[in-house]
Amino acid sequence: MIRHARPVRIDGGDGPADPALTSEGHEQAARLAKWWSRFGVDSVLSSSMRRARETAEPLAEALGLPVSAHDELREFDAHLPTYIPVEELQADPDLWEAMLEEWLSPEAERQRRNFRADVVAAIDRFAGEAPGSRAAIVCHGGVINSYIAETLNLPGTMFFEPAYTSVSRILWRKGGHRQLVSLNEAPHLDEPPLPSISL
Repeated sequence: MIRHARPVRIDGGDGPADPALTSEGHEQAARLAKWWSRFGVDSVLSSSMRRARETAEPLAEALGLPVSAHDELREFDAHLPTYIPVEELQADPDLWEAMLEEWLSPEAERQRRNFRADVVAAIDRFAGEAPGSRAAIVCHGGVINSYIAETLNLPGTMFFEPAYTSVSRILWRKGGHRQLVSLNEAPHLDEPPLPSISL
């Protein structure tokens, strides 16, 4: 499971916010593809949201695979007209306090628990449809937290903050047995800068 790269901020609009990647995000996605494509996977799945698809595309291209996009892998707040990256929320005390107040409400937790159940059902279905294969699933922090929390039998829905383009590996066995192999790997972000290309 791979978290998307860094997206742009959207402060509201007529419809649900679906931000593209920043230039830094495109660099992160390129680094992800360069590092992880050598290990090989059989399929690349993605959330249908733009930031996830744009992250998945360089990896899929490096592997010679298509990207299969799925609404079931969308983030829990996909319906909102605003998207503010978490590091920008944390830098603004008023925004951060308002977000925490909403996040900690009983109603929000009920919604996240329903979200977790839906995410787990979808990913288990994808895994069950392709036994013995390796899949890269490019999605969102909430999706990753939900599935790994279920894997570890943790309460709640959020227990860590995945880094942009970090990789968390899970072994799935027939019958739904899951084993966490690694969490939040991002060695590709420590690589030397990629050469710039002038067109």
